Amino acid sequence: MATIAPPRPRRPRPDHRAAPRRPRAAAPAAVLGLVAAGAAGAVALWWTGTTAVTGVAGWATAAGRVSGLLAGYAAPVLLLLVARLPPLERGIGADRLTRWHARGGRWLVALVSAHVLTVVWGYALSDGRGLIGEGAEIVLHFPEMLKATAATLLMLGTGVVSARAARRRLSYETWYYLHLSTYLAVALAFGHQLATGADLGGGLATAAWCALYLATAGLLGWYRLVRPWLRDRRHRLTVAEVRPEGPGVVSLYLSGRRLDELRAEAGQFFRLQFDAPGLRWAANPYSLSAPPHPDFLRFTVKGLGDHSAAVAALCPGTRVRAEGPYGAFTARGRRRHRVLLLGAGVGITPLRALFETMPGELTLVQRAGRPEDLLFRAEFAEVARRRGARVHELTGSRAQVGDLGAALARLVPDLADHEVYLCGPEAMTAEAVRSLRAAGVRRGRIHRESFTF
Repeated sequence: MATIAPPRPRRPRPDHRAAPRRPRAAAPAAVLGLVAAGAAGAVALWWTGTTAVTGVAGWATAAGRVSGLLAGYAAPVLLLLVARLPPLERGIGADRLTRWHARGGRWLVALVSAHVLTVVWGYALSDGRGLIGEGAEIVLHFPEMLKATAATLLMLGTGVVSARAARRRLSYETWYYLHLSTYLAVALAFGHQLATGADLGGGLATAAWCALYLATAGLLGWYRLVRPWLRDRRHRLTVAEVRPEGPGVVSLYLSGRRLDELRAEAGQFFRLQFDAPGLRWAANPYSLSAPPHPDFLRFTVKGLGDHSAAVAALCPGTRVRAEGPYGAFTARGRRRHRVLLLGAGVGITPLRALFETMPGELTLVQRAGRPEDLLFRAEFAEVARRRGARVHELTGSRAQVGDLGAALARLVPDLADHEVYLCGPEAMTAEAVRSLRAAGVRRGRIHRESFTF
């Protein structure tokens, strides 16, 4: 197959003024407000259906009912956050949604644990039984409780593997497969909520509860199954070329039909699933490393796990299923004329695409431990020459580089006046955010994308 030659970098249109203000903060605030209102509504179901709470047993049971309602409400909400809904992906961004999902997942595990413990305790006090005996009675004789018990064990197990210490020992693929069990857990628990959820009480409350779960199932089915399948049929993506870029790093060129209809933007990512041995059953996220082109898409991949390492061995012609584009790490969020693009490792890939297309006065800083780990050096130099931008390379160990904030202040005059796009490993991005905030960059001007899961 013929080698794909990347197009010459495109010069963005001159922009002599600051980008117009965009109400980016409104979308996250509105979504969080809607979620909080729903949680208040769930608690209101218990409040309106409870005439009095007396004694330790009554308070324990009440705590179990409230925590159960909140857990039952949180489960579909957390699934919606990662359902890849375009309004959320474009308005809030996959990175922030993932952080919300992870934080909410910890609350869900806590609520489920509290629900189980307080309900068993309250019933045991009322019935005069021990905790073990009461627990066995509930599981074996209450309707839908066997399925609810299985759901609880699946959810708690997912919570354990999602803990930071355990997550570091898992590949993305293993973590991905384990998380699929949460869908089964939510489905198993739904029958228990209807059968023993006294606070739903039938009527409008039950109808609204069912509507929430059915809508969640429908949106998940459409955006995570049906829509990707339809796009796959329409665009017919295949591997056109795999090109080495550096140690353990390759650029993957995908060709297909009607790629302009994807309406992808520089800075966004796709989840790619390859029709090749060992790669068929997981869709991993990869950022565009060049602006979208009508004839091809370029992704740059570093061998960090089984999936990404196997990409380097793909053959031209391999079929690819691509979900996306996703993410709000784009020029749409830019408010300032001066922009700093700060990246490290494979995190430089979305910044490479933004560097070529984002309007304004740009400075790019690439952080790496060794000079040989720097990517796209020739491309960055060419883009910088064409558009009058600046490129800096910050190499060496943390001890050699010293304080990151001081280093950035030397390289980027008037750092506090810049909008910052930040992408790289978790430790680096966390250090960069602290340094940028200390240098006077407002939190709302720091846009970041991470590679944690």
